[in-house]
Amino acid sequence: MAGSPYASALGRLKPEFPAFLSRTTFQTLLAAKDVNDLAKLLEATPYGPAVARTRATNSGASLVEVALNRTLVERNHRAYESTPFAGRSVVMAYLARWDIQNIELILSSKAQGRPVTETEDHLVSAREIPAGFYSGIMGLDDFRILLAQPTVEATVTALVRYGYGTILLPLLEEFQRTRDVFPILRALDKEYYHRVLATARYFQGDEWVVRGLLQSEIDVRNALTLLSGKSVDLALDDVLSRWLEGGTLLATQAPDLYSARTLADLASRLAPRWPSVAEASPGEGPVESLTSYEVALDKDRAASEIKRLATYPLSLGVVFTYLVRAELEWRDLRRIVFGRVYGLPAGAIEPLLISYRLAAGAG
Repeated sequence: MAGSPYASALGRLKPEFPAFLSRTTFQTLLAAKDVNDLAKLLEATPYGPAVARTRATNSGASLVEVALNRTLVERNHRAYESTPFAGRSVVMAYLARWDIQNIELILSSKAQGRPVTETEDHLVSAREIPAGFYSGIMGLDDFRILLAQPTVEATVTALVRYGYGTILLPLLEEFQRTRDVFPILRALDKEYYHRVLATARYFQGDEWVVRGLLQSEIDVRNALTLLSGKSVDLALDDVLSRWLEGGTLLATQAPDLYSARTLADLASRLAPRWPSVAEASPGEGPVESLTSYEVALDKDRAASEIKRLATYPLSLGVVFTYLVRAELEWRDLRRIVFGRVYGLPAGAIEPLLISYRLAAGAG
């Protein structure tokens, strides 16, 4: 495979992997006294340039959040630019996940009446780089247009120009009746996975590694749907209406899994696929928190997928290994940020971190 077009991608991205944070650095960040201290500590990491650029316009948690988003966008852009022409359509389709996440954030904020400025801080955008890059036609100005809409209905109508009218407009009547934005968000998710899986067809020969990655993500989301439904005694039909197609955990398997008497019983039935779920437990409170289950699922998926992707370095695998590592680190750092905002001890945050467990011990 000496003539593989991915030899160049491997050469360009391999030197970037050491920039992912080490366990030692994570431990230092976990020890931060508050968000301002966390921002200072990040200055000595690859997030430093983004922190410096953001200080002029943001402070506190907003400063760190925007800096993390900037760095994630720049890393995704680097991965895209390192991808040979034959693989770019797949990477483009995959990166549309950030456009979808931003749209869903805006719609959720509208439904909950949250302030525009608070919502914009959480958008995954580097400000000067469109959030979805070449994966879509939406840039930060487009998201600001959506933020400026007065209602969910107006926001959905504005999304027509970006190609989402067909899937969203039919859901407006139901939203107006129930004020439940979830079906709209789920429709966006289903459309995203449909598009990216269709793009990752087997025509170059190595797209199957991406299909496997996406299928494992869909499987985790469906497993969480089962767990969420069981935690609130949702009817099986309601659970199946939320099912995402395209994974290897099929809807036909759901009735048997969902017949479990309790949440713990259901977790044990999922354990053959995700062993860590058996060790998880729901949080306390009137509504059981599924954070422990979510982290267990994500941890097992991350470990297996990164191992699998790394075994095919001269393929799309190298690009997606980098993309997955970048996203996992971004999610871990956001958990640390919110942990500092709510005053959680390091011991409560550390078990929630995933890339921390994958990081090298040195430096």
